[in-house]
Amino acid sequence: MDVMALILASGSPRRSELLAKAGYEFEIVPALVDEWPPGKHPFRKLCAENAILKAREVHEKHPEAVVLGADTMVGLDGEVMGKPRDIVDGVCMLERLSGRVHEVCTGVCLCCGEVEHSFFEVTWVEFREFGEEVIKDYTQRVDVIDKAGSYAIQEHGEMLVAKVEGAYDNVMGLPIARVGEELERFEVRPRSSSE
Repeated sequence: MDVMALILASGSPRRSELLAKAGYEFEIVPALVDEWPPGKHPFRKLCAENAILKAREVHEKHPEAVVLGADTMVGLDGEVMGKPRDIVDGVCMLERLSGRVHEVCTGVCLCCGEVEHSFFEVTWVEFREFGEEVIKDYTQRVDVIDKAGSYAIQEHGEMLVAKVEGAYDNVMGLPIARVGEELERFEVRPRSSSE
């Protein structure tokens, strides 16, 4: 029986790692799109819309495959906290997040043939109260410039994070359990452990 090809429309190493660890076989074809900027849509809708943009762009070139597009954002009080412009901006973001609860939203879109299905997953993350010493230590260990919200939970996240409510892997960039459920619609399944 032919298995439907799966394409990840993202160059994110974390998303690739999560999908591979879950047992999926896939090709990586990063989407070349201009994402909607903050303010264009409400926070959660923005994640979903950007995921749709990415999936559609790659799906146009590969209509025979199941294309997975995703977009992850950090939000504080409904405001999008994107990737910092520079280290000063990164430090400011971490100062704002200290001792607060923020949300991490990943929008996901699956395209195959005429079918387009999108959804989003939200995880709540509570940061510890920390000061300038912890921020300095963290930013020396982790390159925060390419990280939404100026942090990566899988890179020394224990220095910052007090509690996670929801899917941990969603904070990394892909809610794998939910993605697996949705991929079942297209009969895309991970390799069995016996293979």
